[in-house]
Amino acid sequence: MKNVLTIAGSDSSGGAGIQADLKTFAAHGVYGMSVITAITAQNTQGVFAVQDVTPAIIAQQLDAIFDDIEVAAVKIGMVSQVETIKVIAAKLKEYGAKNIVVDPVMISKSGYHLLNPAAESTLVAYLLPLAAIVTPNIPEAEVITGQSITTLADMETAARAILGLGPQSVLLKGGHLNGDATDVLFDGSQSAYLPSRRISTKNTHGTGCTLSSAIAANIGRGLPVAAAVKAAKEYITTAIEHSLSVGKGVGPTHHFYSLYKQAGMLEE
Repeated sequence: MKNVLTIAGSDSSGGAGIQADLKTFAAHGVYGMSVITAITAQNTQGVFAVQDVTPAIIAQQLDAIFDDIEVAAVKIGMVSQVETIKVIAAKLKEYGAKNIVVDPVMISKSGYHLLNPAAESTLVAYLLPLAAIVTPNIPEAEVITGQSITTLADMETAARAILGLGPQSVLLKGGHLNGDATDVLFDGSQSAYLPSRRISTKNTHGTGCTLSSAIAANIGRGLPVAAAVKAAKEYITTAIEHSLSVGKGVGPTHHFYSLYKQAGMLEE
């Protein structure tokens, strides 16, 4: 079994962040490990408070993992402060971490800033060059590039610009455009349009975390990036299609639907 690490914030309601990542890893048959960067008070209705973990403790968590366990892939999610980003980048370089997936988490669905605006340039400068693939949505890509994105052509232009910042591949997610969602995958030599039908549900909490974690799990298991992305998109589509009406707001996706179905554990 391959070991995959998530570096991200904790979601107390379990639908996003570390909790979503570990569920996704388990669903993909990899052993999940975590370095927690922040503790959030959140639920399906929003994010209400964030307490950052100190850079020193983040460094010690990373040391504890890499000194003891072989890491096949790394997913990076919520990293809100400048010094947090710098220590993560330094430690990943120190240990020669490979197969790094960067999900540039910036703003929650409820509008809470999960990345300090002062740290945006630090994330771009320190983490993107380490990434096998970076997975921004359109608002995040607009922040990274400074460009407005309203069409598929804009998405491809932005993906090319982001690739110029250092990652090996870019998956620009198109869910914020109208109509069915089409993502753009660019690896420096070719672009691929990856269409997905839009599913009628409000329960999409943690979709970005889940998708990037699925990509990391697939890469960690040995799939090439393009195949890892394709499989991850199929996984998140199923998880959204069978999402859970938990709480009063935006519910989570169903990370284990396919496994539960195979085991005969689903209620008819």
